[in-house]
Amino acid sequence: MDHRIRSSFARQSMMQTLGAEIESVAPGEVVITAPVLPGSRQQHDVAHAALSFAIGDTAAGYAALTMMPDDSEVMTAEMKINLLAPGAGDYLRATGKVIKPGRRLVIVTAEVHAVTGEEERLVALLQGTMVPVSA
Repeated sequence: MDHRIRSSFARQSMMQTLGAEIESVAPGEVVITAPVLPGSRQQHDVAHAALSFAIGDTAAGYAALTMMPDDSEVMTAEMKINLLAPGAGDYLRATGKVIKPGRRLVIVTAEVHAVTGEEERLVALLQGTMVPVSA
């Protein structure tokens, strides 16, 4: 499972552009981190909401994939984000989790934290639906 997720992640050029990395993979949960690079900031010098959304959606999608057969892939059908605080930190950490696995729909969430040193702050919550597709 770990190899499958990491191999797929390595093919995502957007994640490479953002400097994102997989921190951990477990059944129903994937954690992705990304530095808040100069090119990922908005006008207030904090992480752009697009960075939170991109890594949150990706972490949630891979969490869903951990629950699917090896001959499946996953696509996002819909994803909602609540931005709770500015993404001020050295990097963002998105923890994607499966809430309800299903054959046709998988309900997922992701929490995105901004991290600086030992301090972290919840900056975004995502909730969405993933759809299994043929590999």
